[in-house]
Amino acid sequence: MLAIRLQRIGRKGYPVYRLAVQESQRHPSSGRVVAYVGSYNPHTKEANVQVEAAQKFLDNGAQPTPRVVRLLKDAGVKLPKWVKEPAADKSKTIRNAEKLRKNQPKEEPVAEEAPAEEPAAEEAAPAEAEA
Repeated sequence: MLAIRLQRIGRKGYPVYRLAVQESQRHPSSGRVVAYVGSYNPHTKEANVQVEAAQKFLDNGAQPTPRVVRLLKDAGVKLPKWVKEPAADKSKTIRNAEKLRKNQPKEEPVAEEAPAEEPAAEEAAPAEAEA
């Protein structure tokens, strides 16, 4: 079975991807590629897709990954009915939300505690004067 997936290229720390059509059982970086149908730069959000070639492989049953589905849809490729579109609301559940810093009780500023110490020092001074 064929898959349309992203294949990483580009230098270290600056990934750029190719839309590769290859056997689904192969690894994206080392498997034999049937065809390249486009490219995607995540830094500039620029996607170049060969619409006719991608459409041909989709019509013949190639399975796109969720990210590729979004890229193909933005490029104007007509997706078959069997292609699952990724969910629009991509929100994760937060584990241990009570441990988040924003959910912790507010700390009182240190400036409020400093004036409280001064009157205690004044009370100690008259006691020394009496002795």
